[in-house]
Amino acid sequence: MSQRVRAVYRDGAFVPQTPLCLPENIEVDLFVESPLILPPEVTEPDERAQVLSEIIARMQQNPIPAEAPPLTREDLHERR
Repeated sequence: MSQRVRAVYRDGAFVPQTPLCLPENIEVDLFVESPLILPPEVTEPDERAQVLSEIIARMQQNPIPAEAPPLTREDLHERR
């Protein structure tokens, strides 16, 4: 059986936003879809520097092609 359930992740657990008709202790599969998934915070200065250098290296390995059309403000803010 498949059922869509909205839930909030709070204190390490998914809390349903609507009542569910499920037996206690039943095992379920969760598929998380979220427009915003925050990465864990990196607080160590050395680790932050490492992450930043990896991001810069990836950007340099994948430059924007010279023949790519320029994006307008409307292109950047287009809602799909």
